[in-house]
Amino acid sequence: MNTTKDKLVKSITGRDEDFAQWYTDVCRKAELMDYTVAKGFIIYRPYGYAIWENIQRYLDARFKETGHENVYMPLLIPESLFNKEAEHVAGFAPETAIVTIGGKEPLAERLIIRPTSEVLFCDHYAKVVSSYRDLPKKYNQWCSVVRWEKTTRPFLRGSEFLWQEGHTIHATEAEARAEVLGMLDIYNNLGRNLLAIPFVMGRKTDKEKFAGAVETYSIEALMHDGKALQSGTTHYFGTGFAEHFGIGFQDKDGTNKPVHQTSWGVSTRLIGALIMVHGDDSGLVLPPYVAPTQIVIVPIMPGKPGVMEQAAALKEALTQRQFRVKLDDSDKSPGWKFSEYEMKGVPLRIEIGPRDLETGECVIARRFDNEKIRVKLDAVGDLVPGMLADIHQKMYDKAKANVEANTRPAFTYEEFKSLIENQPGYVKMMWCGNRECEDKIKEDTTATSRCLPFHQEHLGDVCPVCGREAVAEVYFAKAY
Repeated sequence: MNTTKDKLVKSITGRDEDFAQWYTDVCRKAELMDYTVAKGFIIYRPYGYAIWENIQRYLDARFKETGHENVYMPLLIPESLFNKEAEHVAGFAPETAIVTIGGKEPLAERLIIRPTSEVLFCDHYAKVVSSYRDLPKKYNQWCSVVRWEKTTRPFLRGSEFLWQEGHTIHATEAEARAEVLGMLDIYNNLGRNLLAIPFVMGRKTDKEKFAGAVETYSIEALMHDGKALQSGTTHYFGTGFAEHFGIGFQDKDGTNKPVHQTSWGVSTRLIGALIMVHGDDSGLVLPPYVAPTQIVIVPIMPGKPGVMEQAAALKEALTQRQFRVKLDDSDKSPGWKFSEYEMKGVPLRIEIGPRDLETGECVIARRFDNEKIRVKLDAVGDLVPGMLADIHQKMYDKAKANVEANTRPAFTYEEFKSLIENQPGYVKMMWCGNRECEDKIKEDTTATSRCLPFHQEHLGDVCPVCGREAVAEVYFAKAY
């Protein structure tokens, strides 16, 4: 006969049984999101949105520390403005949603619902910049964008998603390029310090770069099923947008020059990465510093004298130390609560009952590895910071070990195809620099180039696909 816990856990499909269904089960049963009647548009439920708020809080502080300011641009873009940069438009045209009616009247000019905001920032910058004294402009906005995706999946690919998009302009190429790489470091540190996700960083190939960019850089994460997830990008635009939109300035020497421009962004796709990198067959496993609830206190036999009072006192003491704590005083059984918070990935669970009061102790259970320890009640506050730090580090180390174990070199094209098909993960291989070889790889295997890593290994002198001279090492993978 199944226990309540067994029933709750078994309602999640096993990861290795059906990874896609497991992911959907976790999204819904851990109450991160729900579907709406409009395809591709989801509801961010409080628990899921709280994860995004913690990501947002971390990044917003880093942005402001580096001199960036938050702004907000309109949701709608006049079509004539959107069309001013041809390459950019060509990249987004298949994904745009367009407003054609206002009230009951047809619009004189169609309005694009923003898929991204480059043209709005460009139009604004052209109006407010005239001198080197006006530079740099380092803006960021938190907003949603709409991209009309044919195939959608919660957090990973939606018709609407939440993100931040930074847009900066600079007097020199060197300053703009430093901005692009500096923001990439901030994103990498987000993975290291908040999400416990190790990213592979590098430059995108021309085939995979952002529409209108000179160069695009990305952070790539590896999921449990061996697929890669582009988790954030930064872009150096050069002066292309500036020349199209007339964003110029008079330099110190009196000459007129175009600005050098960047953009960069991450989105709620990071929630998908958290689920797929760390989750297990029981649900979410959240890193402590991004978890909405870091500690849940479950009273055992709460009707017994002193139990609820001690649980409440413990919650108050931990809250005063700035931990995010929940005391579950509902009438659900302890077993149900254990399963519920296991599914939601709460890093620490504290159990306290009558017997614990007699010994002055409690039980602390770790979600990451299911370890349980008995701790003196008056020592809990001092032990928790170290426990959370240890969990975070071990989660990062586990994810990093998974990346290392599933990154393999290929020296021939036959070896490459065999690895891609039979051993999910990254395959690193030399490349000639020609798009034809990327296209052939995608056609033959559905894998794509993820990035040219900054730390290049020399795996050979020729491109295994075509036999021409190799110019760089590339990480390839099947991807979301």
